[in-house]
Amino acid sequence: MNRTITGKEGILSELEKRVKEQILERSNYDLLKKLIEKADTLDEAIKIAELGTTYKRTGFHFDKRLEKQSDTITYFKKNEALSFVTDPQAITHKLIIGDNYPALLNLLIEYKGRINVIYIDPPYGKDSMGEFAETNYDNAITRDNLLSMLYPRLMLARQLLSDDGVIFCSIDDKNQAYVKCLFDEVFEERNFIANIIVNRTSEIATDKTIQKHEYCLLYSKENSSTTLCGDKRYTTSRGTVGNSDQTMPIITFPKGLRCLNIPDGTYTQSRQIPDSRENIEIITPFVVKNGVLAQDVQLKARWRSSNDMRRFFGNNCQPTKAKINGFIEEIYFDGDRMMPYIIKNITEKISTLYLDNNRGSKFVEDLNIPFDFPKSVDFIKYITKLFVDQGGIVLDFFFGSGTTGQAVLEMGDRIQFIGVQLDEDLDDALNKAAKKTTIKSQIDFCNKIGRPHKLSEITCERLRRVMTGRCYDGSNDFEWIKKNKPYGGNLDVYELGEVSNFEHVNGKTAFDVIDERLYGQKQFKTVREKIEWVCNNFETTQKRVEE
Repeated sequence: MNRTITGKEGILSELEKRVKEQILERSNYDLLKKLIEKADTLDEAIKIAELGTTYKRTGFHFDKRLEKQSDTITYFKKNEALSFVTDPQAITHKLIIGDNYPALLNLLIEYKGRINVIYIDPPYGKDSMGEFAETNYDNAITRDNLLSMLYPRLMLARQLLSDDGVIFCSIDDKNQAYVKCLFDEVFEERNFIANIIVNRTSEIATDKTIQKHEYCLLYSKENSSTTLCGDKRYTTSRGTVGNSDQTMPIITFPKGLRCLNIPDGTYTQSRQIPDSRENIEIITPFVVKNGVLAQDVQLKARWRSSNDMRRFFGNNCQPTKAKINGFIEEIYFDGDRMMPYIIKNITEKISTLYLDNNRGSKFVEDLNIPFDFPKSVDFIKYITKLFVDQGGIVLDFFFGSGTTGQAVLEMGDRIQFIGVQLDEDLDDALNKAAKKTTIKSQIDFCNKIGRPHKLSEITCERLRRVMTGRCYDGSNDFEWIKKNKPYGGNLDVYELGEVSNFEHVNGKTAFDVIDERLYGQKQFKTVREKIEWVCNNFETTQKRVEE
């Protein structure tokens, strides 16, 4: 199906919901609908929706800075020099070098609705990044520009997520409230899961406070579809509670349940503990034979999970989903109080307080990689494994030093990562930066490894070292390899190429330079198939061909 049409339908569906929720007036919706339907590209449709609705839902307004417009088609082209294969049978990860907005548009062609987890750590703003920090569209990173930059990217990110997918966003104290409102706008408040407080590895002192934490926002694409897939463990709990307000229903326990430390016999009363609120009253005879309950018995008490127990019994004592978390695997009796115990198989839940945060710089120091403020591999691995299993895909479109890639590699050999990293020129950054020490060390590093002065080169070098155990030049003089085994896997490195949408010189048109194999397609057998695919997936081309 044509991606542009599908994208417009999704945007209109979201606007229709806002009409029903009385966030958007019907008359305004009708006008927006007309404009969106006439939009030439998904990019234009997103901007129309943004201009018409952003401040309605969140209750705040920011001055928007729109992306630069272009008549060129942006596409993936493979960088053979930076790509590598360790095992043709292993999974292939992807690193895209360039502006993450066109990169996300290109990823939609292959990965729409397929990404399980997205993690981002965007630039936090001028206040925390330095006076001369800039976005990729030549504006200082003020709060307005931060929100303007994030909005269209989050719109695309939402389309990339699977129905059960989630997105994490690290953010600092100054911008957390504003960015959360933006996430409420794009992902809807009902899909908010948690605002995780993350312990800082280094404190920031002011004249009044000591700042010890930052935040990580967590949203689902569709809360009802999202399930946890973290570590599994078994728990055993008593079937009663001591809450005086708890009701005391009578429950029928079926025959066949195990009875531990209860001799065979018939009982009409259980052992009572004076003043205990957890005593159990036997209503019908409690008969034990050969260590199991010989007949159904009715018991009365302040039950911990009466409905869960009833559902378990109604399911013939087969594993049954519990109301709160996990599955009930077994219920058995133990001791002369005739106390039932519930065995549950539960999944690790999300903690909204993460204290075990390791210094992210240690991971890059062991690899001899110069990089400012890298995230902790352990933290990203912790939050990611809660929602992705073998066969999943993890995306980070503010990839930085590649921490998310290393975290995914540590999780197993059947999870794929996709990273997008801006192709920042270090020489240009050095001229504009207020603090030059790190950039100088990064330029020295590029000189040492014989690579161009690009931040993406450092990202690639880190991935090469942890995946192969060697640098691009074949050396292995870094500490990490002395204590670790390379993770293996393959890496495809893509760059963003541009072609004019009216180019007609043979061999240089969009139909010639775009390689469908980089988008998960088999090579087309006919030119007609190739033209149809390009027109359906690259918006500006489609417009020109139709004209």
